[in-house]
Amino acid sequence: MIVGPNGAGKTLLAEQLAAQFENSGRHVYYLRSERKSQDELYQFLRENSCIREKIEEILSGMFGKFIRFEELENGQLYPIVVNKSRSVEYGLKDGECHGLKEIILLLTELYSADCDCLILDEPELHLHPQLQISFMNEIRKMSRLHRERMFMIITHSPFFIDLRTPDDLIGVVVCHINRVPTHIDMLSEHDEHLIRRFLPRFNTYHKQFFFSDNQIFVEGYTDKQIFSFLLDYLPQNPNKFGTGIIDVGGKDELGVFFIVCSLLGTNGRVITDLDSLFRGKLRDVLCQDPRPSMWLEKQAERQRSFYEQLFLNVPEAVSLNMLISRLERSLLDIGSAAAGLYSENIELKQYSERLRFFISTNENVEDLDTYKTVVLQGVIHYAPDLQRELPEAVASEIPLLKNLLFLILAAAESALVFFLPEGCIEHYYQQNKVMYMPVPAKDKLFHTELNHMVACSPVEIANEYKELLDILSRASSRNL
Repeated sequence: MIVGPNGAGKTLLAEQLAAQFENSGRHVYYLRSERKSQDELYQFLRENSCIREKIEEILSGMFGKFIRFEELENGQLYPIVVNKSRSVEYGLKDGECHGLKEIILLLTELYSADCDCLILDEPELHLHPQLQISFMNEIRKMSRLHRERMFMIITHSPFFIDLRTPDDLIGVVVCHINRVPTHIDMLSEHDEHLIRRFLPRFNTYHKQFFFSDNQIFVEGYTDKQIFSFLLDYLPQNPNKFGTGIIDVGGKDELGVFFIVCSLLGTNGRVITDLDSLFRGKLRDVLCQDPRPSMWLEKQAERQRSFYEQLFLNVPEAVSLNMLISRLERSLLDIGSAAAGLYSENIELKQYSERLRFFISTNENVEDLDTYKTVVLQGVIHYAPDLQRELPEAVASEIPLLKNLLFLILAAAESALVFFLPEGCIEHYYQQNKVMYMPVPAKDKLFHTELNHMVACSPVEIANEYKELLDILSRASSRNL
């Protein structure tokens, strides 16, 4: 399978591969997007009753139609479509849709090609999705019957990305704009196990990222709707063209998409809630990715004095996982101290009450990502007040913590992962003030906010959603 955006060189790559195969003594048949003449096709079908009958059987099952041929006085064949359900006949050339003509051609080439390698260029032309899926199923049948034969598809259609096993992913070559094509040479046992569990949930909508290096993955549908709406308001940003927002249905799924994009070299981007920083597959794979380590290595000298404040013994190489673990330790200390506050400050009082609720209802609150996120949200919003009211030893951690968070978020962005510093998408809403996670009644809040956004002018959008627009602009940049 050769995939990628328009202009990425898919056809050129296929031609180069075809030439190499030919030079090595293999027989290659290349069905280009400019198809052969219909008369030539119909002559072949007339002379090959076995293939014609096989195609007629499929067409009868799909459409309730079959084809017969009449020979005109000049010797040319005139194909007739017989619609059994309506008891009518009409000429295939003039009275039938492009899709039926195309599927006849494709099936003919698939069944008749006597070659070592069959290359199909854009087989999706004129085919609706169900026909694309049906033709892909026929390709699979033929590949099982002729295991010595290679089938190569150049496509822009997610319906031809038919991934049933991890090995199918190895067979995908991704072309890029101004970059060499990429593919997966092999999968580790861990990645193979992860992808095998993931594939049953991998639907056609998700497969958009195979055709663009500029896809942005988000956790849920509300994030998708808000960011898709804001995409049109990015100021003078050419990167929004070709950028898509894909919701994957959970933060662990974000981690799987991150792995797949990294393996395929598609540079997928992630915008995610702040709690993903503390637990889950995305944190695991982000900390294992080499890009944050490389970025932090470049910062080592510049951050030396800061590291000496964070660690008693500064490690030779500071990793992203070390920084996040250090952040978590500070958050647990601050959370424990803040929960014991009984402040007259209304905002701190509400903050402390929320922390006490988490502590009283969770036996192991130190393992709860939402709790750590709430502690961090309070530090971000109420740092000066907390520094005044917390014990000095704990309060002294707050300036370090804020700088540490900034460093962690910047390191994550080097791997194209963008955290929402406020918490989650609802914390950026203008119509309802939401302070902490978890957020109740998300669906109701979302519809209220979206209605407000639709009624806003471009200037109002730019002012009210400046932070989200900034994150979206960075995430959609092709210069990363």
